Amino acid sequence: MKTKRQRKIIELITERNVETQDELAALLEKEGFTVTQATISRDIRELNLTKSVSPDGGQKYSIAVSALGGIYGKYLRVLSDGILKMEIAENILVIKTVSGMAMAVGAAVDAMSIENVVGCIAGDDTIMCIIKTKEDAPVVKARIEEAI
Repeated sequence: MKTKRQRKIIELITERNVETQDELAALLEKEGFTVTQATISRDIRELNLTKSVSPDGGQKYSIAVSALGGIYGKYLRVLSDGILKMEIAENILVIKTVSGMAMAVGAAVDAMSIENVVGCIAGDDTIMCIIKTKEDAPVVKARIEEAI
């Protein structure tokens, strides 16, 4: 239950500007998770969530990224738990994920700040990772595989 809840938290903060623990708790309740403030606080700490500036100038929860551009352990877990397979199609890396995990995995890939990745588009269980050139695609795939 904890892993599912934490995956849902990552999904929620990736999709929305979640500003407070109360707001996060309400969103989790809507998704069928019964949580306390202590549980939310512990999950935030374990997932290494931080506050960052949202597009509207407020604050929102986000995944912590180190100054070196690496990602912390819990986000790496999203990659390893979420990715089922990857396949290259020219300059696009198609990443198949567990159902419902594509947005979280896409955010994790974006957070890796891999050179030559233009961006990721995520659906429910598939990500299209656009890479600058087809020659760079195997390098990007290998970098993600190293993380998982």
